[in-house]
Amino acid sequence: MPELSPDAPPPWSHPVRTAELATRKPNRFDLKPDAQTRAAIAAWAGITALPALRLRGMLTPKGRSDWLLEADFDAEVEQPCVVTLSPVHTSLHETVTRRYLADMPEPEGEEVEMPEDDTAEPLPAAIDLAAVALEVLELALPLYPRAEGAELGEKVFTQPGATPLRDEDTRPFAALRSLIERGKDGDDGEK
Repeated sequence: MPELSPDAPPPWSHPVRTAELATRKPNRFDLKPDAQTRAAIAAWAGITALPALRLRGMLTPKGRSDWLLEADFDAEVEQPCVVTLSPVHTSLHETVTRRYLADMPEPEGEEVEMPEDDTAEPLPAAIDLAAVALEVLELALPLYPRAEGAELGEKVFTQPGATPLRDEDTRPFAALRSLIERGKDGDDGEK
């Protein structure tokens, strides 16, 4: 991910003020950024292209002042292969759930354990639906995309006259395997 200045605005924003939402029924939304915004998001996310991105769902009131966000996230991304640098196209599909709580307790102390419910967040004055989509995109992107059939291969480096050390030789049971193979080659089963 590229380093962004903390003061830099996000590449996409769609805030919804909770005070303006209907409180007796679900508030539906369907967000799809235009091509220029998708290009800005791709640059922000450090990917080659973002042909499609969509966040569709609803914000539902829960109780007197809490909100539940339920949505489906879909995106098509293009990233360079980590081996060949050829384009890798990936379809991302995620189910998104966030609970915005008006009275969420503040964590106390220097060290805080992660809560079991990672969907709960403090209720802001405005819920930025685009920020939710950007967060889901960041977390769903493949870390090491590979083109079909791309393999790392093996590089062998050694000093002249020395036996090269290969990846296979560094595996935990490589020495045991060589002992067994030597035993098979030099031993006919007689002791």
